[in-house]
Formats: sequence, C-alpha cells, structure tokens
Amino acid sequence: MKVSVEKIDDINVILSGEVAIKEIEANVEKLKKEAEALKIETKKELANEMKDDAPADEKMVNDVLKGMDSKNYQKDAEGLILQEFIETGLKEANIPIDDILGQPGFKTYEQREDSLYLEVQISTAPVIDTNIDYLDIVPTFTTPEAPEDEVNAKLKEMAIQQAPFTTIATPKSVENGDITVIDFEGFVNGVAFDGGKAEKFNLKVGSDSFIPGFEEQVVGMGYGEEKTITVTFPADYSSEDLAGKEANFIVKLHEIQEQKYVEPDDAFAQKILNDEKATINTLKGKLGEQINSQALSIFYQEELKPILVKGLLGKFDFTLPKNVVEQEIDAKVNERAQNMSKEEHEGYKENKDMFQQLRAKVRPEAEDSIKIALIVDALAKKEGISVDEHEIQAALYYQAMMSGQDAEELVKYYKEHNLMTSAKMGLTEDKLFGKMLGFDKK
Repeated sequence: MKVSVEKIDDINVILSGEVAIKEIEANVEKLKKEAEALKIETKKELANEMKDDAPADEKMVNDVLKGMDSKNYQKDAEGLILQEFIETGLKEANIPIDDILGQPGFKTYEQREDSLYLEVQISTAPVIDTNIDYLDIVPTFTTPEAPEDEVNAKLKEMAIQQAPFTTIATPKSVENGDITVIDFEGFVNGVAFDGGKAEKFNLKVGSDSFIPGFEEQVVGMGYGEEKTITVTFPADYSSEDLAGKEANFIVKLHEIQEQKYVEPDDAFAQKILNDEKATINTLKGKLGEQINSQALSIFYQEELKPILVKGLLGKFDFTLPKNVVEQEIDAKVNERAQNMSKEEHEGYKENKDMFQQLRAKVRPEAEDSIKIALIVDALAKKEGISVDEHEIQAALYYQAMMSGQDAEELVKYYKEHNLMTSAKMGLTEDKLFGKMLGFDKK
C-alpha cells in the first residue's frame, strides 16, 4: 500500500492512493477464518457447559452460533483497509495520530477495476497565539439594576401566590380562570373506575389539567349545581382500560375561591426565606438580586456575548481545519433540513446545484463556529478555566427546571445524542466571557 501526502497548508493535508482489491479480499478471508475459529471455540465452551440430560440446550448453542454470523465481512474488511491507509499516510506525513483534529474527511472513494482509489483529508490543531492583547475588545457596560416598582410588583405577585384560598364574597356562575371546589365521580358504561372520584377538589378552570372537554363544561355552573359531564379519554391515555373510551362524570360545584392580596410584612419574609431574622427589606433585596441576575443574563446573551464573539473572530487569524469545517457544514445543513417541507427535501435531492448553494450559504457561519470554538478553547487553557461533568449536569438541571422539563430525561438525551461535549464547550465559553467581562468579581 502506497500513500501520497499533499500538504495544503500548515495544518491540512490530503492523503491519496490506491488499495488493491486483492488486499480487501484477503482481509475478507482473514475475517471469515477468524470468525469460524471463534465459533468453534465458542461451541466447545458452550458444549462443556451443557448438561447431558438437557438436549434442548443444543438449540441454545445453535442460536448463539447463528447470532455470531457476520454479513459484513466486506464492510469490516474495507474498514480495516481504511484504517491502515490512514495510519500509513500519517506515518508518511510524520503526523502523530493524537494530533489529528476531528474525524478524517473522505474526499474521494472511487471503485476502480482492480483497486479502490482514496483521498482522505486530515487536519491538525492550529497554533493560536494567545499572548496578544485581546481584552481591548471587551465593551464597557452598566450592570442592570432592578427598579423599585419592578421589585414591588414581584413581591406582590409572590404574596398573591402564597395567599390562602378564600370563598369569593358574591356567588356567581363559573367563568374561565376561576378556581372551583367540586366533587366528581366518573363512570364508564355505568361502572365507576379507580381514580375517578374526589371530593372538595380544587380545579382551576382553563388549566387543561383534566381530560379534554371536561373544564369547558364546568363553565356556567352555579353554587350547589350538579350535572353530568360527558368526555372521551384520549386514545393515548396512560390507562389502557380507559384509553379512547367515553366517560360520564357526575360533578357538583360547591363554591368558587380566590387568592386575595395581603400586604407582605416581616413575618411573610421570614416564611419565604426560612430565616427568623429576615425582614421585608431583606426579601426585597433578594428579589432585586434575582431580577438583576435575570436582566444581566439576557443582556449578556443578546448584547455582550455577540460583541465578544465578533471581537475575538476579528482579533485572531489562523488556518482552519478543513475537515472539521466540512463536518460543521454538514451539521448546519442537516439542522436546516429539519425545518424543510417534503417538497423542499425532494428539490435538494434532485438538484445538486441547489444543495451545493445551500452548503456555500452556511459555510461562513460554520467557519465562524469552528474558529470561535478553537479560540475559546485556547484562551480557556491560558486562563486556567475548566468545566467538569458535575457543572454540566448542574447546568442541564437548571435548564430543565426553567423550561419545565424532566432533568433526568434531559441529561439522558444529551448523553445519548453525544451533546455533552457541546454543552461543555458552551459552559467553557460562558465562564471565559464572564471572566473577561468581570462577572467573577461582582
């Protein structure tokens, strides 16, 4: 196997060459022999574990051996050749395998009469001079401060949420948004079902917390009124016994309640903060800090961060790893494809020029994404900034809490979709930018 090396620039090279088909065929035969040897050895081991009085175990042995059959000898053989091809090329180019950045990019994979012609693009990490003065791009800004009326509004909202429920002064018919106190019992085909009964239950009409159609039929009921509400359980309802079935609920309205605003005092603050020494001014101070933190976070994301990113992109100049850029372009094209109609998908599949135009359109964005990621990584190392797994999980838990998602499921999703590295990069960027902006000193 002979591999030629073409150096494109200081970090990008192309490995090219031909692999004889007979080499791939030799690998196929080798893999087959290894598989057969493994099956024979496995059969011996299983046979030794079998009992003489258990002839049914023979089927188990055959099932195990059948599961070991490989239909991908050709694919596996080509994989081995590609690995050998890259290793040979790296040796020829004098590039240690640990210096490779990203995944090798296959520019050409051409089947010829008696050979396979390959062109593989390899990139190494660029050298980024972090000794230059880059802090002059940091903008001057005023930290947001919560106005007193905004703090008082937040305090009032909290006081209303914490207020006890009381019966409204004047009885009326139920309207959307009212908090009702009801009794109900549900029946399917005249038979009561488990979990379908409650007394003096608080239901906020319009909250969509009940079966679709239920709350709408409570609207208009008067105090003491009893009525039958008919609904149909969703087809995907959690209980298979009820899914898709029609049910009748006998509902009685007792009253409508409300939460009245009570002027918060020191006792209220002590309850909220779980601190017997707290005062209403202590609570106001905490609310002010919370409002300021939220305002600063929005200000950072929408204004400060874009300024820093633009400044760093213009401050540093280095060669980009071509294969990593191409992979980022692939990712951005796929991202856009998620929002395409079926007709648009078909159009891009049939028209290669359109597809190439789309790739050209997202290229600048992809190049900037890779460039800023490399800059942030280099500066973070210089500043001694790191992010561990506990920080990533804490950030994901906070994200889940703010968006109403299940934290465990969100972490699981990130792990299963290989997004933990992306999350780590995002946190590293925020810690670096926070230090540049002086947030760590506030």
